[in-house]
Amino acid sequence: MSDTLDVWRREFPILEKTTYLVSHSLGAMPRAAKTRLGQFADEWAERGVRAWAEGWWDKPVTTGDQVGRLIGAPAGSVVMHQNVSVCESIILSCFDFTGRRNKIVYEAVNFPSVMYVYEAQRAQGARIHGVPSDDGISVSLERMCDAIDEETLLVPISHVLFRSGFVQDVAAIVRRAHAVGALVIADVYQSAGSVPVDVTAWDVDFATGGSVKWLCGGPGAGYLYVAPRLHAQLSPRMTGWRAHARPFAFEAGPIDYAPGAARFLHGTPAIAPLYAAEAGYDIVEAIGVPAIREKSMRQTELLIQRALALGFTVRSPLRAAERSGMVIVDVPESAAVARELIRREILIDHRPGAGIRLSPHFYTTDAEILAALDAIRSILDGPLTAGKAGSMGF
Repeated sequence: MSDTLDVWRREFPILEKTTYLVSHSLGAMPRAAKTRLGQFADEWAERGVRAWAEGWWDKPVTTGDQVGRLIGAPAGSVVMHQNVSVCESIILSCFDFTGRRNKIVYEAVNFPSVMYVYEAQRAQGARIHGVPSDDGISVSLERMCDAIDEETLLVPISHVLFRSGFVQDVAAIVRRAHAVGALVIADVYQSAGSVPVDVTAWDVDFATGGSVKWLCGGPGAGYLYVAPRLHAQLSPRMTGWRAHARPFAFEAGPIDYAPGAARFLHGTPAIAPLYAAEAGYDIVEAIGVPAIREKSMRQTELLIQRALALGFTVRSPLRAAERSGMVIVDVPESAAVARELIRREILIDHRPGAGIRLSPHFYTTDAEILAALDAIRSILDGPLTAGKAGSMGF
């Protein structure tokens, strides 16, 4: 089936030689990213230190505003950082865990890096409660809400679960958390750019994510949203001179925080990744997430139905509204199958205990999806070489 979004394929060089079904891990690089990185290099070479005053210094905020438009955040409420672990750590540095309200609730199938950050807070007095998944695919909304009580301080959840693509009801979790005085941090890494995100409509307190995946922005461009109503209330201990109201006054401490979301910045920002990331944002913004989501729901349904017809196990939600743009297909010796797919230039990745993760994006054709699944069938029907899949993915 042809698709009007296929015209964007020409903007992604890697599509000329691969079947790219791994956007849940690293989105394909837009052609313009190389141009934007060249612009950064030219500014450094030609303008030198003057480049800071000519846009570099403000870029963590101006680039954040572009991300904000993609996630439903108002201007001045999103700032850029290196990654989600940094963003989560900045949020945590605003709070104290020595009182009665010291409980942190998240799904037990949260992304490990996020869990590492929060588990480390046990040493500061935090109590961690992981809400289990009964099927390894989804998390019960009722069980999640029941775990959030009057002693809960923070609820750091994934909008989309990385292991299955299950979409959680963030707004419902926020309503429960706010009813008992808790705050919610939504990790939208696996949704932004593929599944509609609206942090304002959700009334969520914080949101964070990165540009590596569906936003096609590459590594090093994480983002942090803080609800404007919280800006003046919070004083992050993880901070630096970029968060100071008058950084070039070089005043002795303590810090006088900058107004707005800039108070959640820290040291000298990394600029090059922001140039690269904007190339992906431009395309996603031009297409519009609703159009991307519409195609994604159709193609993931095509993928699932074909996989089931070929006798494969699907470890993602079968209901379209409950799944993101990623589908997990499990087959015998799935690690070895994944290795062979990558050798054939069909780029996917593998997760132990789950299976092969495949993710069509707006630049994927139906023919590529069907060919990839047929390739899995042909690999299973032939001799397999054991070994680990040669792909790092998130």
